[in-house]
Amino acid sequence: MSKILTVTFDGSVLRPDIPPDLEPNKRYVITIVSKDISSSQIKATDVWDVLEDLTGTVDAPEDWASQHDHYLYGTPKRQPEINT
Repeated sequence: MSKILTVTFDGSVLRPDIPPDLEPNKRYVITIVSKDISSSQIKATDVWDVLEDLTGTVDAPEDWASQHDHYLYGTPKRQPEINT
């Protein structure tokens, strides 16, 4: 599981900007990355926001989705199914 939280350090405690969806009394490993950003630049994100931000950013052939095995593993391209 991986989550990105923005927090503020008050001198002794890290305080999340939004309530984290974490199990109480469970130990977690965190990575600290210092960012010089104002609170107006912080956007509450979930996985759907991240995916929406990435939409359209990958340059790929038009048949990438239907022929992913060909592009990932080198298998022959599949013939399109014809519905009659």
